[in-house]
Amino acid sequence: MCYFWGMKSMNSITLREWLQQRPFTLTMSSGFFSFFAHCGVVSVLEEEGLFPARITGSSSGAMIGAGWAAGCSAQLLRDFAFSLQKEDFWDPGLGLGLLRGRLFRRLINQIAPVQRIEKCPIPLTVSVYDILARQTVAVNEGPLAEMVYASCAMPGFFQPVRINGRFYADGGIKDRPGLVGVPDGERVFYHHIASRSPWRRKNSPSLRVPQRPNMVTLAVPNLTRANPNALENGRLAFAQARAALQSALDQPISAP
Repeated sequence: MCYFWGMKSMNSITLREWLQQRPFTLTMSSGFFSFFAHCGVVSVLEEEGLFPARITGSSSGAMIGAGWAAGCSAQLLRDFAFSLQKEDFWDPGLGLGLLRGRLFRRLINQIAPVQRIEKCPIPLTVSVYDILARQTVAVNEGPLAEMVYASCAMPGFFQPVRINGRFYADGGIKDRPGLVGVPDGERVFYHHIASRSPWRRKNSPSLRVPQRPNMVTLAVPNLTRANPNALENGRLAFAQARAALQSALDQPISAP
């Protein structure tokens, strides 16, 4: 079962039909170690030949979105996620965060077929948070590994990164959905990961599923969560998201 949101005027068509009608943007949200679930969604889209015209994302959504946009197959992304071990990215060091992030960036550089965002075969935009300006920035050019790391640099966990004299951190700080770089009215298929962060206020807008014209949202309830000490949970999250999208493709789009 999945939660599935669209627009009331779309009730008579299925998600598959909607995705096939015209070009769409795939947007994937933040979610601590939820890249496994995003990978499950990407695997179904690739199998069905439903490729987006553009990809946007924040944090874990930026990570998988960047890999797919850069030219990695869904199978390669799945194998990468399933093979990940804590020691592959665990590099504690002094700084404003537990992990320095050097191993993380090395992983992205090793797997990505291109090294710069603007070289991606599928246009890519990732959300990062400019610490000094205190605002989210939508980035569609620059070093891919550095910008993906910046988008994933959750405060307290990963240290911020300095790029061209600016300090950046997790895009999910103020843009959990990864929609800041998406123009109004653009057709969007959005994969939403519900926040379980203890530091967000109970009624924070960041906890709500965003609503906007021409956007269809897939959200999987009770999604299994992985973390650095339970990466094996990611396999189940992958399967849950994959099954949810497979089922949703032939369901009529409905309003919340």
